[in-house]
Amino acid sequence: MPLIVQKFGGTSVADTRKILAAARRAIRAQQEGNQVVVVVSAMGHQTDHLVDLAAEITDRPSAREMDMLLSTGEQVSVALMAIAIHSLGHKAVSLTGAQIGIKTDSVFSKARIKSISTERMQNHLRDGNIVIAAGFQGIDDEFNITTLGRGGSDTTAVALAAVLGADSCEIYTDVDGVYTTDPRILPEARRVLQISYDEMLELASLGSGVMHSRSIEFAKKFHVPIHVRSSATDIPGTMIVANPEAPDMPVGGAAITKNEARVAVLDVPDKPGSSLEIFSRIAAKNISVDMIVQNVGTDGKADISFTVPCNELTTTLEVVQEAARLVGAREVTYDQNVSKISVVGLGMARQTGVADRMFRALADTGVNIQMITTSEVKISVLIEQDQSLTALRVVHRAFGLETSPPGAVASIAEVQANNGRPADAATIIARLQGLNMEDLTIEDITLDATQARVTILEVPDSPGVAAKVFEQIAAAGIFVDMIVQSYAGQENPVSLSFTVPQKKLEAALAVAQQLASELHAAGVTSSPRVAKLCVSGVGLRTHTGVAIRMFRALAEVGINVEMINTSEVRVNVVVDGAQGEVGLKSLQAAFADVLR
Repeated sequence: MPLIVQKFGGTSVADTRKILAAARRAIRAQQEGNQVVVVVSAMGHQTDHLVDLAAEITDRPSAREMDMLLSTGEQVSVALMAIAIHSLGHKAVSLTGAQIGIKTDSVFSKARIKSISTERMQNHLRDGNIVIAAGFQGIDDEFNITTLGRGGSDTTAVALAAVLGADSCEIYTDVDGVYTTDPRILPEARRVLQISYDEMLELASLGSGVMHSRSIEFAKKFHVPIHVRSSATDIPGTMIVANPEAPDMPVGGAAITKNEARVAVLDVPDKPGSSLEIFSRIAAKNISVDMIVQNVGTDGKADISFTVPCNELTTTLEVVQEAARLVGAREVTYDQNVSKISVVGLGMARQTGVADRMFRALADTGVNIQMITTSEVKISVLIEQDQSLTALRVVHRAFGLETSPPGAVASIAEVQANNGRPADAATIIARLQGLNMEDLTIEDITLDATQARVTILEVPDSPGVAAKVFEQIAAAGIFVDMIVQSYAGQENPVSLSFTVPQKKLEAALAVAQQLASELHAAGVTSSPRVAKLCVSGVGLRTHTGVAIRMFRALAEVGINVEMINTSEVRVNVVVDGAQGEVGLKSLQAAFADVLR
């Protein structure tokens, strides 16, 4: 019999009327011939109310007791949902995370799932019950109640779908699907019927409130199809699966991230271990670093720029200034008035001209680009905050995201038919039998030794420069892989680096030198042979030490990192070409415990 997991968020169970409506949906799914597991969040703002109650007593409550307190919100919801189903004449049983057997580690308020027992749920399902599971919670080895942190009910739902082998995981919320960008910001945003796990991971990290990153990581790792739907309507919604909406479409979505600050460490000695010193100190404070950009050094010095949440800027500056003194950097600068604009899409790795189309759209609107970082699935730029809405609109329009692309699927049924769970489940079973379900999983570590590097030094900090550079590079028939532009502040020059195929280096240098002359840049440097090392997998964002482990492994064998860029599923670094094989072996050894 098919099995469906349905999850109802706080707004979908905010009062008894909505709980009854959710109960009817669950009953309808069961009557259609499915076994049904329902995961519910706390009602409405119940969690906030509980937090406020604790704050009335003390501003430093025990983390263990806060988990005990907050878990009660879901316990109320599951009981009411079961009562609602009983009142409608059907069988249901409510279970807390502990009663199910959701085992976690002991990191209170942000616990990770280690394992889930299915025996009790399956027994209740065989008896004809709809199983109502409390989201957001579990139990550790000492029988302490733990909570999973932000987005925890989504994570619970996808995890239950994984261990039960569910045919689908339906996420009911107050929106009717995933859009090409936030429709509250851009009314022309379009709801998509299908989006890939990797694209959704990027959008989730960029502030999309539809799903949380951990739940998408679970879905990707265990091949769980997710169906995002509205709890208030029967609009078809969006399926999150392995494949994108249209394979030939380079960009599937755009996003804006406002509450970030830029930090730049200037004139860092360009030697092994410098990046490690800086970012290991940040990681020790559990600060989430997003956009990391390290450009090629000159005169033995390099600039490293990155973004952090605004509310963590003060702590970040304290540790970075200490690290800067230790490594001998000249200065640390920062700016809180910035926003990040990103485009994501699986198709961009196979197509040329994606970056320059984005840069041209921004240039034509007078938007200046401060930083650039690219990966195989994302291009991000940092701009002034007061230009962010204009920038998002022109980028969204530049890629035609307001209209359905040719080749897109026509219905949710078509998506479901093409993206069911794999028939051969051996890989999934092996992963489920691992020590911890939420362990970091590295899928691949690769070396690309076919590229060369070009850097244009001290280009003007003005709108249109990046557009001009990459339009002319594209016009010369040169494919560009990595693009890195660091930004050190208005009084400091900007350098622009990119990698090209080695056989195209001479042509790229000719274009770059002509551009340097036209732009009155300081000059052009290059390397005829660089090595691009890439670590890719599931959990790179939520396991924050991946980049640190890379930097440490390379530093220990004396390899200097020349360029860095990051995404949700990959961390890329460029090193000297002669050190590529040694670097690859060092990374393989460093990640041997999580390499699948």
